Amino acid sequence: MKNVQISEELFVAIMRYFMLEQEELLPQIKQGLEKKLDAMVMRELYTKYKTAPTEEEKEKARKEYLDRQGVPESFRW
Repeated sequence: MKNVQISEELFVAIMRYFMLEQEELLPQIKQGLEKKLDAMVMRELYTKYKTAPTEEEKEKARKEYLDRQGVPESFRW
């Protein structure tokens, strides 16, 4: 299993939420975790694009990566 790094700010918010039961931190925590998950997905797609064994798989990963980045079709090569 891989390790995941989060910012110190997010870690402290999570600690305060669970240890001190500060419920008002929940939206901040959710936003931080969603941002981290998006970054992980983008990195995984980029890695798939760079290491795909076939051109078909490489192109599929490249298209999904660009779709998630919001790059319009007319701007792609």
